[in-house]
Amino acid sequence: MKRPSLVLRCTLLGIALAACGGPVDPDPGVDRGDSTMVDLDHLAITVSGHAEVFPEAARLLEARGQPVPALDGLPLIIEEPLRVGVSDADSVLGRGDIGAAGTFAVPDVPVRDIHRSLAASFEHEGFVRSSTVVFDTVFTRTRPRTDIIGTRVWAVPTSFHDALTRAIGEPWIRAHTQDRARTLREAGFVLGRVVDASGAPVAGARVVLDHGDLRRIYYPAPDFQGAAQDATSATGLFVYVHSGAEAETFSLSILGSTDYQARSAGATSGMGLVLTLYPGSYPP
Repeated sequence: MKRPSLVLRCTLLGIALAACGGPVDPDPGVDRGDSTMVDLDHLAITVSGHAEVFPEAARLLEARGQPVPALDGLPLIIEEPLRVGVSDADSVLGRGDIGAAGTFAVPDVPVRDIHRSLAASFEHEGFVRSSTVVFDTVFTRTRPRTDIIGTRVWAVPTSFHDALTRAIGEPWIRAHTQDRARTLREAGFVLGRVVDASGAPVAGARVVLDHGDLRRIYYPAPDFQGAAQDATSATGLFVYVHSGAEAETFSLSILGSTDYQARSAGATSGMGLVLTLYPGSYPP
């Protein structure tokens, strides 16, 4: 029943791509030096990379003396987040399993079904459902034409989600969702890290949206005992709290910086989007 919204957004994306002029070299934000050209007749690619527990979550577990869970053998889904947000039955574009040391490779992902972005999603007992964008058509102004390699996909343990929920506070989550949700997972959320060119977290960064309510953005304290709304702490973390209602899409950037290009994001209830904001085109 929400497909018209998908069709409209896809149409607008097509217009935006056409308006960009001539061919644009796609930049998925990863090193494509060892990738090969796809079969343009079939428009299918392989998405490969490495999956691991979100860095700050791993640090928190270790600080508590708890083991960091292994991901080997767990399933991984390649999907179109925009389609997921509108409950499209064809949102899943590929499936695979996480192998030894967190490596994965999912073949035969159809390029023509990618409209706004491509994400690797993870859902398993002990973790919240989360997606990591591995290709952003809004940023690249085109769909991928080569295999996507070297991606990094983040898994969010339930215990870390609970720590973030407590840091922000249930009353604020209920207020942002008009009492539809009491946790970040119920509301839907974006969990992000701001890093510099070397991959180190950046303190003092302020995340802005191309539209939307900036009061929904929180910056967890390093000890996760609270959250501010002025700028990132030493962890570089930020959280966007969704309304718990219909899915939304937007772009995120860093206030006052031209080094950090805007990145596509979105939020829908029941899950989180994980992304890293870094300077330039390629992740550190």
